Formats: sequence, structure tokens, C-alpha cells
Amino acid sequence: MYQLLIGNKNYSSWSLRAWLALRASGIAFSEQRYELGSKAFVRDVGRANPVGLVPVLLDDGFVVWDTLAICEYVAERHPEAGVWPADARARARARSLAATMHSGFPALRQAMPMNIEADLAGKGWSDAVAADVDRILSLWGATREQFGAGGPFLFGAFCAADAFFAPVVSRFVTYGVPVGEPHRAYMDAVLALPAMQEWMHDARQEKRFVAIDEPYRRSR
Repeated sequence: MYQLLIGNKNYSSWSLRAWLALRASGIAFSEQRYELGSKAFVRDVGRANPVGLVPVLLDDGFVVWDTLAICEYVAERHPEAGVWPADARARARARSLAATMHSGFPALRQAMPMNIEADLAGKGWSDAVAADVDRILSLWGATREQFGAGGPFLFGAFCAADAFFAPVVSRFVTYGVPVGEPHRAYMDAVLALPAMQEWMHDARQEKRFVAIDEPYRRSR
């Protein structure tokens, strides 16, 4: 079974992306959760990943880091899981969107960090953030229009592109970002995913683990 090293579920947006891509695709793994910046995090994640960041996927001693690389690795090993869309053009577009999310929207990232348990409506706004939000909503709308038939997600069925935008959905809720009905329907679909519900539940329970300096472990 794979082992996935992740950070705090309340804050670690990149951990959420990899975790959700695997969990919602039905790929079995165990998780090791670390308090970001803790001694255990520095020790164990630093030992596994030369970059020292989460998420990290361990497969029988083989290490894969970076969310995009993790998604590509499991997609190749589990083609039946639908990590990416089956259609070649849809798959290329989904990878383009994931790469855009991977490297883009710096204003939104900085001003509206993921904080699932908080209510920060109205905070973090600036012209740069508004531009990032508009661009994201435009991407969602155009993708749904071209590829979204047959389901509520960007490409109809859930895929890794939705996992990459899941932390943005969470941010929009936390910071009260106003969206129109089509975008709200997409957000509701992401939030209603059983895997996303599981992650958010765990994130809200994390306060009890704040002082722990050893990994919080759980397997399913």
C-alpha cells in the first residue's frame, strides 16, 4: 500500500490536492500527518524528500514528491482509477489546468491562505486577488462549458484537475468570495465529495493536535 506524508489538514493546500486525487479516485493508501514545521516534520519529511516539502508518496521504498508528479505516477499505475480524463484532449486540458494552478495565482495564495476551520469573510481582498479570482472563475466556466457534460465537475466526472482546485474552493468559502450560480454549483459538488467532507472534518478536529510534535498517523 502507498504511504502519503502530508501536513496539517487545515492549512496544507498541496497535501489536500494529492490526498484528494488519490482518495476520491479510490486508490488505497495510508497517511502520515505532520504538524508543519515540527521537529518530526523536518526529520521525517526531510529524510524522505530532498526538497523537504509535503506531500510525499512512498511506494515500497520508492519516493515521489510534488503533487503533479504524484498524480502522474498513480495515474500510470492505476489507469482504471480515472485520475485524468480518458479523452486525449480533455486529459491535455486537465493537465494544463493543473499546471496553471500549480504555478499561478500568487496574490490569492498569499492573501487568502487555506484555513478550513476559519470564517474570514471579506478579508484578504485586493485588486491583484480580484484578478486571480476572475481568472479562476473564467477557467472554471470555460472548462465546464467545453468538457463538463455528464457530471458536475470540470470534466464531468471528478479528476485530478478538480483536486488541484479543491483548496481554492475552500478558500472561496473561508473568505466569502462571491461567485455566480454556475460556479457555486461546481463548488458545491467539490465540497460534497465524501473525500472532501472527510478532509474538512479532520481539519476542524486538528486543534487538539496542535501541540503534538510526532506524526499523527491513520490508515484506511
